Amino acid sequence: MANLKRVVLSALRQMIIESFGDQIGEDFDPSTIEVTQSTQPQFGHYQTNFAMKMSKQLRQNPKKIAEKLLEAFDGETYSALESMDVKGPGFINITLKSTFLSQAINALSKDAQLGIEPPTKKEKVIVEFSSPNVAKELHVGHLRSTIIGESIARLFEFLGHDVLRLNHIGDWGTQFGMLIHYLKTREESVLKGEKEATLSQLMGWYRSAKALFDKDPDFKKASQQEVVALQGGDKVALGAWKRICAISSRGFNSIYALLDVSGQERGESFYNRYLAKMVQIFEDKGLLEVSDGAKCVFLEGFKNKEGDPLPLILQKSDGGYNYATTDVAALYHRVNEEKADRIIYVVDSGQSLHFQMIFAACKKAGILDEKKVRVEHVPFGVVLGEDGKKFKTRSGKTEKLIDLLTEAVSRASKVLAERMDSPKPGEVEVLGKVLGLDAIKYADLSCHRIKDYVFSYDKMLKFEGNTAAYLLYSYVRIQGIKRKIQNVEKLLEGAEITLEHPSETALALHLLRFGESLQMMDKDLLPNRLTDYLYDLAEAFHAFFRDCHVQGSEHEASRLKLCVITASMLEQGMQILGMKTLDKM
Repeated sequence: MANLKRVVLSALRQMIIESFGDQIGEDFDPSTIEVTQSTQPQFGHYQTNFAMKMSKQLRQNPKKIAEKLLEAFDGETYSALESMDVKGPGFINITLKSTFLSQAINALSKDAQLGIEPPTKKEKVIVEFSSPNVAKELHVGHLRSTIIGESIARLFEFLGHDVLRLNHIGDWGTQFGMLIHYLKTREESVLKGEKEATLSQLMGWYRSAKALFDKDPDFKKASQQEVVALQGGDKVALGAWKRICAISSRGFNSIYALLDVSGQERGESFYNRYLAKMVQIFEDKGLLEVSDGAKCVFLEGFKNKEGDPLPLILQKSDGGYNYATTDVAALYHRVNEEKADRIIYVVDSGQSLHFQMIFAACKKAGILDEKKVRVEHVPFGVVLGEDGKKFKTRSGKTEKLIDLLTEAVSRASKVLAERMDSPKPGEVEVLGKVLGLDAIKYADLSCHRIKDYVFSYDKMLKFEGNTAAYLLYSYVRIQGIKRKIQNVEKLLEGAEITLEHPSETALALHLLRFGESLQMMDKDLLPNRLTDYLYDLAEAFHAFFRDCHVQGSEHEASRLKLCVITASMLEQGMQILGMKTLDKM
């Protein structure tokens, strides 16, 4: 089916060649033509600044270039275009024909993929996200990585790529020595599997172990011996470590299930067997320097606050490895064994420098070839409380993620209980769960991910404005329209959409731009590209609903079909964002 932007670009390219072919030369790249959606209806459907961009090369006034380009336009050759006109210093406004949009929206109504064509090349995409630490509960700081990463993974799955979700668990390190020793001496039945334990209990034991480690020399020495035993492959130590990891996984997975998030757990320990090899690769390339006994890579352009060269340490002076070594090994594995085409790390902004150095070092060592594999760090800001500070509990502690989610569901249920007439037993709780979780996800994803955002239950549960509740309300309203009309399926069978009212055309135009919003999200990995699209879609639908009567009108079948496509688009867009829909609220 027709891709609107592609249709416009194709027409522009032909007109440019016809008008300026003898001046732009054979090296002109038509892909450099920029076409954007018009922000206001009076400026048509699309705009291009081609004339201003080419002014220097063509040595002409931009307005004169635009006017000459318009001389090549005629309605018969470019049958999809209604008109073109010049505004301001040389902007070219382009309007599509209503008949063309009618044909396109009718084709879209028959397409299960909603106009999204399969990729020309199916890629292997790896998305690393969430990444909690074993023996520690998920807290509010894990929210953004988890839901941003899930939405990015869902996007690429919908676009037709092969996606591997990876949860890079922090499951290795010296801290396990003290926890293993603590459990061996105080909670041995847990390690033996004779007593069940929760992640919350495990976290409490971790705190107690840390306190003893800091003040009791004997406990500290015994803990360090446990680390040696664990790293040496001691069966008892490994068994204890596996038990700790299993308890943690159960705790993580209960929250992931609530959030409808999935991924393959692949902890730092998975890469242990590659660590020595990574150091050897850098050594063989002559890239390692010894600094204070540690083996380091010094990369051009990376300096500390004092202006001194900043080292990337791959092996510590005691012979041990660190996060950098593990991340190099993970990248090596993903490139060479997973055969990834695109690798995405959804990790907070505080790790930006770390990833810049990892990527630069791997390129220098020949581990990463960016012409073959695309690697991207997807940073994000922090969640703030309504006081503008990092979100914490009233007592000043970091908020547990489960408590945040539970509170959202509880508040959503109260909102629905006040709005619904005679709900069935248990109905409010079921619907409240969907609304509460959708509200949290949408409030986060609708913000530009680079920025911090203020978390507010009241704002995210509002039924007006750019919220999950507003989108859900739009979807529910369409279900209500369908319930009022008899024999919906029969009415829709063979029905054709005709666009006569401006609000019908505006809604159809927006529906046909779904693919453009996904292309933008694919390009810059900003989920708010899609949330903005869905909010504008809901706005376009409500304007249509206000202006165009559906039930019993002479255009009932056509308008009902527009409603059905809108509902499908809302549902699919929300599904990519990890959200669910409701039939009533």
